Amino acid sequence: MEQTIAYGDGLLFLGSCFADEVGALCRGLGFDAMVNPFGVLYNPASIAQSVERLHSGNPFCHEEVIQVGEGQYCTFSHNTAFWNVSEAALLEQVNQNLAEAHAHFEKSKWVILSLGTSWVFCDKETQKVVSNCHKLPALRFERVLLSVEQSVQCLSEIVRQHPEKRFVFTVSPLRHLKDGLHENQLSKSALLLAVDQVCKQFDNAHYFPAYEILLDELRDYRFYREDMVHPTEQAVRYIWERFVDFAVDPKEKPAMQAAAELKQMLQHCPLFPESEAFKRFESLREKKINELKRDFPAVCINNLSE
Repeated sequence: MEQTIAYGDGLLFLGSCFADEVGALCRGLGFDAMVNPFGVLYNPASIAQSVERLHSGNPFCHEEVIQVGEGQYCTFSHNTAFWNVSEAALLEQVNQNLAEAHAHFEKSKWVILSLGTSWVFCDKETQKVVSNCHKLPALRFERVLLSVEQSVQCLSEIVRQHPEKRFVFTVSPLRHLKDGLHENQLSKSALLLAVDQVCKQFDNAHYFPAYEILLDELRDYRFYREDMVHPTEQAVRYIWERFVDFAVDPKEKPAMQAAAELKQMLQHCPLFPESEAFKRFESLREKKINELKRDFPAVCINNLSE
């Protein structure tokens, strides 16, 4: 890429569990990153709807609230982590979260979108794609495979409406085995074809091959967890390092190293907090904090303690 990510750039990660993992690694090194403000998203339509919401900042309202579980409430735009015990509490929670996410999106220079599947679920009552079915009866939804053209339309509209931002697309290596092996491959193939078209159409859209790195470079089931679906921590770390080489300005390596060292110190749990040795450690840690603030002021130090 001609332009690369630097400290001080706002970053927004949206999409699959892979976006959660890579986004968390970015935050953990002090980048100004926000990760999945609506929870995990999987398909291009839901991601497009979420970006539109982040751009408009229009608050959620009564008509969008659904009852889930045993007396809990949520919306079809959020995942199960947002369930709440009352409609009023839910709307307060999601709208406060949306306001923060809207502000972050507006200042973000980079938007990283991790696509998981071309399969979508449409609510038969509204004919709209939902981000999560919330364990509601299956008869309420229609399962549809988005065509390449439909995915291109969803994704290209995002890029077209935000020419001031840089987009990085990736297809998640996470395997959707519930769809079936063949159906999963068809789904991933449709995503790969769609993203390829979008990146060829726009100069500010780029593709990072996370899916190919896991399948074609690592090429071994030991890089999957026991569920044979999710990549192991080792695999995620390997792909993360490749992402850094691909997307992050090499000039930021010293800042990243300093941030990583301070993060390790901030996570240290002393066995004897009253000891002289720990007091010396605290003094050294405070010195490192001040040095990082002085030498690399764009690093978000508060993120290092996460």
